[in-house]
Amino acid sequence: MVTEQIINVVKRGIRGKELLNIEKIHEMVEYACEDISGVSASQVEMSSGLQFYDGISTDDIQQILIKSAADLISLESPNYQFVAARLLLYGLRKQVIGKLWDHPHFYEHIEKCINKGVYDKKILVNYEKKDFDRMENWIVHERDYTFTYAGLRQVIDKYLVQDRSNGDIYETPQFMYMMISATVFAKYPKSKRMTFVKKYYDAISQFKINIPTPVMAGVRTPIKQYASCVLVDVGDTLSSIFSSDMAIGSYVSQRAGIGINAGRIRGINSRIRGGEVQHTGVIPFLKKFEATVKCCTQNGVRGGSATVHFPIWHQEIADIIVLKNNKGSEDNRVRKLDYSIQLSKLFYERFINNEDITLFSPHEVPELYEAWGSPEFDELYKTAERKTSVKKSKIPAQELFGSILKERAETGRIYIMNIDHCNTHSSFKDKIRMSNLCVSGDTSISILSDKIGVKDIEIKDLETYLKEDDTIKVYSKNLKTNETEFNKVLDFGKTSDSAEVLKITDEDTNKSIILTPEHRVYTKNRGYIMAKELKENDKLVIEGKRIWL
Repeated sequence: MVTEQIINVVKRGIRGKELLNIEKIHEMVEYACEDISGVSASQVEMSSGLQFYDGISTDDIQQILIKSAADLISLESPNYQFVAARLLLYGLRKQVIGKLWDHPHFYEHIEKCINKGVYDKKILVNYEKKDFDRMENWIVHERDYTFTYAGLRQVIDKYLVQDRSNGDIYETPQFMYMMISATVFAKYPKSKRMTFVKKYYDAISQFKINIPTPVMAGVRTPIKQYASCVLVDVGDTLSSIFSSDMAIGSYVSQRAGIGINAGRIRGINSRIRGGEVQHTGVIPFLKKFEATVKCCTQNGVRGGSATVHFPIWHQEIADIIVLKNNKGSEDNRVRKLDYSIQLSKLFYERFINNEDITLFSPHEVPELYEAWGSPEFDELYKTAERKTSVKKSKIPAQELFGSILKERAETGRIYIMNIDHCNTHSSFKDKIRMSNLCVSGDTSISILSDKIGVKDIEIKDLETYLKEDDTIKVYSKNLKTNETEFNKVLDFGKTSDSAEVLKITDEDTNKSIILTPEHRVYTKNRGYIMAKELKENDKLVIEGKRIWL
């Protein structure tokens, strides 16, 4: 006797089961492929290898179909990226609002998210109900369909507010974009802020403006973090070092990239309290900073990252420049921070003339650190070199520069900062003592190739993939079509260490940009060319206030 197997499925958010309806699956895949050329709904279903069993969840079915469509993405069939995106979007909408097509009123959505504690409740104080009614009319939920799979995957994983402990997501991309815009302009004059809200929403929801991770991920939440980059200036006292460590941890947890100016910390074996104690040097304190940076993820959005700055004349510079390499032991390496070595014209001259560089502990020559980056530094430095009362050591400039270049070539994470030019070319009145790198090496990007299909990788690994696979494409903006898509990597390399800069001005718009001669700019008539090769008849690509690089 043959019996028919009864298969029940578990629907999202509903207790109990209901009979499997295969027709609903067919309809969903058909919707995902509708009006997209070069794709097949039946191919998605067949490639999924979907096997049903009693008690299978609708979410499991959805995820299998999404993976099937994503696996079909290739250079010959790129449009499956839109099929996979639609299937992913359907699952997102089911989770957030319980429906595919209907969305709640924007005001109702905000109230719900405030009650769950994921939106800042001040938004209801700053705006009136009529303002939210206008925003509701401006939201274009259909723009969610313009995402590719890689783009939507990144938005869901990194930017939508969610409970990362259980995976519950509370908003769709368009709700996210409108909330960002409303939050950013909440304090603007009421007479004109709604105009800004609409314009900004349209710009970011149509990918005309890229905004930093803290704003994308957190500006509408109770933490209200705006800063993408935070600079921490560390003093040479325990209280300053420990309070700086607390500040680093606080801002890493709020999604900011950190710049750390540790150049004031005195060198190893320096006298403390009249010689009662010998200083442990910079490495133990860097280990403390490293642990703080890496013990906090940036609200699950990305890993913490920090760049530490030291002057080239610091007593421990020879040990500092090797902190990232794979040699040595855990006791004398601090590999999870990045490093910036600060130079000025004086030290380049000593390198060219094959002269020595004199190293000092900063606490012995405080006047040097205060003048570092200014025109007064050179004479103060030469004066300090002549003082017999100051403890110092010497190292050949070419030997030291060679070590820096060797470590930069091997690790790629030691940077050169020309501190004198940073200040002479600065538009700020305050002295610039440091910068930071907002992108951590573990920042995720999406690539596509014949060998591996679509894959999310860490940006530090891109060079390795490019060397092994010449079909790699990176998810980025195509300036010719103005579309965000997978594009071929045309060039890859390290930036120049040249201190020379150029100022380029577009005569039609009077917009300017300052950059190194080797930096590539995009022109309408000749494509990408080096800045130093620009001619008067070249046409820069300008969008809004930005010159495309």
